[in-house]
Amino acid sequence: MEPAERVDANYELPLREFPYIIRWREDRCTRCGRCTAVCPVSAIEPGVQVQRTVTSEGSTPVPVARRDLIQVVRQVNDIDRYCTGCSACALVCPNTAIEPEYNPQNKFLFFKNRGGAAYRRGGRRNDTGPSTVDQLKFVRISMLTDPALDAGRHEFRIRTYLGRNLPAEALPVTVKRGRLVRDKDAFIPPVREIYPIRIGSMSVGALSPHMWEGLAMGVAYLNEVEGMPVVMCTGEGGIPPRLLKSRFAKYFILQIASGYFGWDEIVHAIPEMTEDPAGIEIKYGQGAKPGDGGLLMAYKVLKLIAQIRGVPEFVDLASPPTHQTKYSIEEAVAKMIQSMSMAWGFRVPVYPKISGTTTAQAVLNNAVRNPYAAALCIDGEDGGTGAAYNVSMDKMGHPIASNIRDCYLDLVAQGKQNELPLIAAGGMGKRGALAANAAAMIMLGASAVDSGKYMMQATAQCFGDEYNRCNLCNTGRCPRGITTQDPRLYRRLDPDKVAERVVDVFKAADMELRKIFAPMGRSTELPIGMSDGLGCSSREIAERLEIKHVV
Repeated sequence: MEPAERVDANYELPLREFPYIIRWREDRCTRCGRCTAVCPVSAIEPGVQVQRTVTSEGSTPVPVARRDLIQVVRQVNDIDRYCTGCSACALVCPNTAIEPEYNPQNKFLFFKNRGGAAYRRGGRRNDTGPSTVDQLKFVRISMLTDPALDAGRHEFRIRTYLGRNLPAEALPVTVKRGRLVRDKDAFIPPVREIYPIRIGSMSVGALSPHMWEGLAMGVAYLNEVEGMPVVMCTGEGGIPPRLLKSRFAKYFILQIASGYFGWDEIVHAIPEMTEDPAGIEIKYGQGAKPGDGGLLMAYKVLKLIAQIRGVPEFVDLASPPTHQTKYSIEEAVAKMIQSMSMAWGFRVPVYPKISGTTTAQAVLNNAVRNPYAAALCIDGEDGGTGAAYNVSMDKMGHPIASNIRDCYLDLVAQGKQNELPLIAAGGMGKRGALAANAAAMIMLGASAVDSGKYMMQATAQCFGDEYNRCNLCNTGRCPRGITTQDPRLYRRLDPDKVAERVVDVFKAADMELRKIFAPMGRSTELPIGMSDGLGCSSREIAERLEIKHVV
């Protein structure tokens, strides 16, 4: 070997440094090529290698060496084509001859900043143990043998409200001759009755057409057949015009973010809309990457997405970290909420969404003073994202449990706890316990919760996890067809099956919520702020949230 070649070899990475190592069984492999065809990052490739065998035959055996060329499947050691552990190869292999294996000794992050570019990925923050919400227990259980406590027999009403709920004495109505008469010149905030678990904001563009359509069909079925008023937030970028002008628009919350993508089309469609949307969400921050703006990569901006968002094809769509037309968060909240309320004739609830942060209470107090603010959505650090810097996802943000608790106690101090709803997001269902997480957040003070990543995992069998497995959401190469605009990939996903699973998820969560609330004697209203029913084995968590310490 020449000196130059030795230097080049010295700067190659051994597979030992990679997060996943491909285990290939030569004796089982039929060389069909399915695994290399489906690998979304081309981490494996077909190749040939020389195999030396020594044989000795005959009555007086003499060792004979033979060299043969054999076909192999090998893992590349190019860091730009590292195996993400998605297991698409194992899924299609007819003989279980190949499978990625997690390498706990990897040094992956040491080599992902080549060219001075910080590592960006999709998914959710790397797992560092159970979240605060997952450690909470329900400890207040009634001993009465009352049928009202039987979750299987009693009539339940698992509902909440999106919109400002004015106390009776503040309503502009008077009693005349035994009838309520409304003051026609007074403003009564719009309110929607919704299910307390919502599908969080995931945009048309971030999700594939089949995935988004499946979620939307599931939401429509839940409302019209099952009688469950589930709503879904569209995320930034608008929705297909035919849906915007249909009767199904009332099941969707339209999100406007700092990029304002798709809002020309939405505003122009208002005169033709047959139904008002369920609400308008003004996004100021995202919990998984607080202080960072949105980004839809150019290779996701195909013809359909470009038409919906009113932009050219194949261009990066970046949303600034803040609304650039406003000077401060106070001004932004006031002006944006008022302008959006006016656009729909003050008939639609309008509210801000912010990142979980120590400044959340400042935004809350501004929203409390704004008569047109319908709620406040707070997105905690465990939320998922389509594209974010790794350092943002792992090192920035605020836990949702303590943020919601602080804001709720702030409302209690002002006597507004039953007036302005709090919506909790970020990590709901992170470990599969969606209903339990939702119930815990409600008892800490939330009126509803948002779930996004869980919906993808439960309805489309997303490969991603909190050990940096798969997490190709930002690249447009999702092997499941969930977060891609490539028709060759998203055709793997059946929207009808996604819709069926959405219905399954919500019906199961509804039963689990009944099982939790029934022993507490709460069947006709949610136990919002009922923190005396919560406990935790961690003294630090219990003291921070002002709940019972139980061991």
